[in-house]
Amino acid sequence: MHDRDAASLAMTDFEVAAILITLTAALAYLNARVLRLPSAIGLMATALLGSLIVLLLDALQITEVAPRVSTLLDQVNLSYALLHGMLGILLFAGALHVDLGDLRALRLPITVLALGGTVISTGIVGGASYFVLGIIGLDVPFIQCLLFGALISPTDPIAVLGILKAAKAPKSLEVTITGESLFNDGVGVVIFLAILGVAAGGEVSGSAIARLFVQEAIGGVVFGTVLGYIGFRLLRSIDQYSVEILITLALVLGGYVAAEAIHVSAPIAAVAAGLLIGNHGRELAMSDTTRDHLDTFWELIDEILNAVLFLLIGLEVVQLDVTVELLLASTIMIPLVLVARWVSVAVPLVALPSFRKRGAIALLTWGGLRGGISVALALSLPAGPYRNIILVITYAIVVFSILIQGTTLGRLTKRYA
Repeated sequence: MHDRDAASLAMTDFEVAAILITLTAALAYLNARVLRLPSAIGLMATALLGSLIVLLLDALQITEVAPRVSTLLDQVNLSYALLHGMLGILLFAGALHVDLGDLRALRLPITVLALGGTVISTGIVGGASYFVLGIIGLDVPFIQCLLFGALISPTDPIAVLGILKAAKAPKSLEVTITGESLFNDGVGVVIFLAILGVAAGGEVSGSAIARLFVQEAIGGVVFGTVLGYIGFRLLRSIDQYSVEILITLALVLGGYVAAEAIHVSAPIAAVAAGLLIGNHGRELAMSDTTRDHLDTFWELIDEILNAVLFLLIGLEVVQLDVTVELLLASTIMIPLVLVARWVSVAVPLVALPSFRKRGAIALLTWGGLRGGISVALALSLPAGPYRNIILVITYAIVVFSILIQGTTLGRLTKRYA
């Protein structure tokens, strides 16, 4: 009987896509007409509210919608869809409009924050969560707490890029936040994989971590740059906007698959290719007509995928197993993660006397949003007694980050502008 019920809930890939697009359109319309929040925030808020209503109605035995939503999420597999598909497209779209000259001018603070900041935050969050969870009575091993620190420490480029469009931050801070967010996911993934190997019973040496970092992060930059240059040469040889847009799409999708096949960071490769095409390609290899169509195409793709992603994050609450202890742990860990972010920003910036300090630490702390990448990494954890604990706390921090930090970042920015 159970198997028959499960089969009746199963949907084809087309049905899943149709439902997601329809839900996204409906909630986007509701947000545009009623809430008028930034697109990503509004969609996540409405989806989260809808999920809570579904859970309440099912608990009262008025409806039986939650199993269908859960089936939908199982078929989508948010972790796989984001880390092995959507992420490359979203990062490429974001990198297209980042000025490479600005990144070069601020390469030192961006590098220091992406490297040192992520490591510092991972250690602080890991130690704090081990202490807090132990007091509450959730006995999670220290290595698992470090794993949580690794997945929650990188700021999410997707969330950051979306929110920064509406916030008018000082140029240097906007570039620093954007640059850090584009590159620190590679650092975070290396740390996450290294700790995951230790947690699984393997031995990971310092030299192995260094090799992994060079292979993933540096290899991703090199591979993405080569891809971008090949794309640049192809774009420069023709003047037909439909074909040129198709070439950029092939760079992202084909390049992402190729990067994963040769075990370099596919997200960083997408960023590198996007930066090269967005700077040299747009200026030297495209006509005005192609440039206008390219911008319109990638902005539309970016908006649609962002909307679907934050809808999925909002719906994900249906699958969480939440307890009073986990709610308490999440409430305590939210400010502790912010403190860890503050320390991981303040310590590196103190070593950079030339960097503009007024408001920098506050804005970089509050603007370090967590989003889909943290949720996806938490969902990728192998089944075990600690997976749900990490997932629930991660989800709570992401929701706070998007709904609270995201909606107030603009006001904080005006204070220091």
